Amino acid sequence: MASAALLGMSAHAQVADMNDAINKAGRQRMLSQRMSKAYLALIQKVETSSAQQVLDRSMSTFDRQLTELKAYAPNPEIRDTYAKLEGVWSEFKSVLVGAVPGKEHALKLMQLDGKILALANQGTQQYEQTSGSAAVGKLVNIAGRQRMLSQRMAKLYLANSLQMDTQGSIAEIAKSRGEFIAALEVLRKAPEATPKIKEELALADSQWVFFDLGLSRLEGARSSPKLMADVFVSSENLLSVMDRITGLYSNLKT
Repeated sequence: MASAALLGMSAHAQVADMNDAINKAGRQRMLSQRMSKAYLALIQKVETSSAQQVLDRSMSTFDRQLTELKAYAPNPEIRDTYAKLEGVWSEFKSVLVGAVPGKEHALKLMQLDGKILALANQGTQQYEQTSGSAAVGKLVNIAGRQRMLSQRMAKLYLANSLQMDTQGSIAEIAKSRGEFIAALEVLRKAPEATPKIKEELALADSQWVFFDLGLSRLEGARSSPKLMADVFVSSENLLSVMDRITGLYSNLKT
């Protein structure tokens, strides 16, 4: 399964440099959405084994990276952001592990994942602004945000099938879809894009076709387990490619 390699991402146990900080800070944004996606999948018994693995390992990665990013923070503003994020994360985690996944907890979880996403995005922007290489740092941020969007769209699809804010979910999926397509074009046209990056972007294009097809079959409460499983799996496949692309941009010499 494509997500298996992704689950072992970020093997080194500390932040290597500023681009790596932007990469990991951006990954926290993605994990906020990925954990909720997995939780919603578990409620609906979609890809249960994979969803539990995704949830457990995403929680572990978030915990580890939060510690790393706090330790690496080069100024009081960034340290303050991660102190606030730590507080919300504690509350979010208590919902994830406090009881068997159920619809009665899902709304609170999604409210908290929005707060985590906002703070994680703030931290990513702060690290980007501190970066000595504005062009590359921005590309790392853009590529990393694609990971978040892939998970956000899948989460919203699964929320829609639970009849949670259906109109809002549909509107947010459409907005995220437009942002994802536009960002792919930015990454593709970037002067810094190496042949290897362009090769991976071509793969991202093909994975996006499968994922977008699944999203287009939005059927609300009528969504079949197979349709939801297709979205779950294709979101993991797209995430895996976008994580590699973000890493390639992060490793560019500045």
